[in-house]
Formats: sequence, structure tokens, C-alpha cells
Amino acid sequence: MQLSKYLILFTLTLFITNCGDTNGTKKSSLSIKINEQSLMLGDTLKLSINNPKNLNVSSVTYDLNGKAIENNTILNNITLGNKTITATVNVDGKTETITKPVIIFNNVIPTIYTFEIINTYPHDITSYTQGLEFYNGELYESTGQKGESKLRKLNFENGEILKNINLENQYFGEGLTIFNDKIYQLTWQSERGFVYDVNTFEKLSTFKYGTSKEGWGICNDGKTLYKSDGTERIYLLNPENLTEQSHIEVFTQKGKIPRINELEWINGKIFANIYQRNGVAIINPNTGGVEGVINFESLKEKVKQHPELDVLNGIAYHPERETIFVTGKNWDKLFEVKISAQ
Repeated sequence: MQLSKYLILFTLTLFITNCGDTNGTKKSSLSIKINEQSLMLGDTLKLSINNPKNLNVSSVTYDLNGKAIENNTILNNITLGNKTITATVNVDGKTETITKPVIIFNNVIPTIYTFEIINTYPHDITSYTQGLEFYNGELYESTGQKGESKLRKLNFENGEILKNINLENQYFGEGLTIFNDKIYQLTWQSERGFVYDVNTFEKLSTFKYGTSKEGWGICNDGKTLYKSDGTERIYLLNPENLTEQSHIEVFTQKGKIPRINELEWINGKIFANIYQRNGVAIINPNTGGVEGVINFESLKEKVKQHPELDVLNGIAYHPERETIFVTGKNWDKLFEVKISAQ
């Protein structure tokens, strides 16, 4: 009886092992080989299949993030960051798919910009500034902190509040942008944003986020909305239905730039506050490449020093004056500046 029990267990073990061998996926001996360990925009991507067992490979096709590419493809007109190369291989009459992750870096060193203060204006020291934008010559601001978040229209010259609404206490206000007479305001971790009539501040609708789970900054180029979520990603939103259609990743020639915060569209580029860095990155919206950096750290020394004082945040371009307005979280001043390359 005891021997019979062991025979049953032995047979069952063999059955389970054989089932695993039959259904398990064997790891391929094939792999994708590329010419460079570190790829940059503009590089020529040379691809081949590493075939250590000399299998009968009859054909190979490649794609980069779902877009077909050829060997010796030049990496132009492409966004930067994390990508996946996929090879579809016909080997011994069967189709096999293999992948290789790659990172594409920018191919330029960012230009360093300095700034000149043109004017200084009063700013509400209680405003935890998250978004700042001019529209038809008037300044709009979104502020944060639960129970203190607001949407405002301001007279930038004297700080007068021309229009104000308070967000419900559960919401932490974030960035804003204005497009076709509508204000788009983000919230931080509630995974939703609000749309208002720019003239009346009447709330028209609410929208939910997609892949991005947080709201940080937002701007627009007159056709598309660009939204940051605190990572290196900036999402492109359709303004009609506010769905996330794609994204870019913000990279220099050395690596990614995370904590992308408040955004502003200025002359074809995205200007982005980098959270807790007191600086602004100038980003190519077609690639995600950082083309310039502005260090505004010295401005924090020019505002009233107090316990609630926080970092630079809030950048708005005045197209008629061709100047940039910047402030920070709980700053008592709004600075009008002009930038120039060193």
C-alpha cells in the first residue's frame, strides 16, 4: 500500500513536470544587436540579429515603438526617452518576436540663459502659485493647497483681484491654460481637471486623466494641450475630448529631467518649471529635448522671507511686451524679465 502511494506521487510529479515543459515558453537564443550602447538624436541606428546557434533565419523586420524602421535608420523626427525595438524574425519556418529596450538622448548641450528684471509688481503672498498665464492681455492664476485653492483673474500691475472662485476643499489646485475662451485647470491627485468659461468663471465641465495619474502643469500651442504629471513625461491632449493622445519625455544629452511642473508655451517652445529647482527648462515639443535652461534662483532672495515661502513656480509670457512674468509659491512679488543667452 505504501509502495503504491509513492508510485502515484511519482507519476503525478512526472505529469506536472511534463505539462510545464510542454506549455512553457522557451527563451530564444536570438537577440537584437545595436551599434551603440547610448543612442542620441541624429545617430544612425545599425541593427542586426545576434544568432549564436546559427539558426536558419530567413527574414527580419524591425519596428521602434510600433513604427516600422529599417537598418541604418537615422534617428531624426523622433521623440526622446525610453523606447522598444521589436524584431519579427522568421526562423526555421516559424515567426519569432524579440525585443530590446533602448533610451534615446538629446544631441545638444542646453544653452544657459541669464535674465534681466524689467519690472517688479505686487503678488498675493498667500497664493501658493501653481499656474500663471496671460490671455487677451489679462493675467490668470491658479493656486494650490487643500482648502485654499483658487482660480483668479488679476491686475498684474497692482495685484488687484478682478475675479475669484474657490475650489471645493477636497481639491488641490494645479496648473492652468486658456484656449478658445475656456480655462483648463488641473488638480493634483484627484485625477480630474475643470473647464470654465473665461469670462464668467462658470464651470462648464469636468474631465478625468488617462495614463497620467497626477496633474501638475498645462499649456497649449493653439491646437493641442500639453500636460505634465510630475515625472519626465508631458502628455499631449486633444482639446475637444481631453484624451491623452501621446506623450514626450524630457531629456538632455545626459538623461531625463523629472518633476516637470508649471508649463508655458513661448514662441514654439515649452518653458517648464522644474519643481524645487528654481529654474526653467526650455523644451522642444517635437522631441522632448531640453534646448535651454534659465536659472532664476536669485529671485527667491528678492522676495519677503517668511516661514511659508516656497520655490519658484509660475511662468507667463506677455506676447505684446515680449517679456516673461515669473513668481513663486507664497511670494510677495511678480517679476517681469527678459532673457538672453550667455
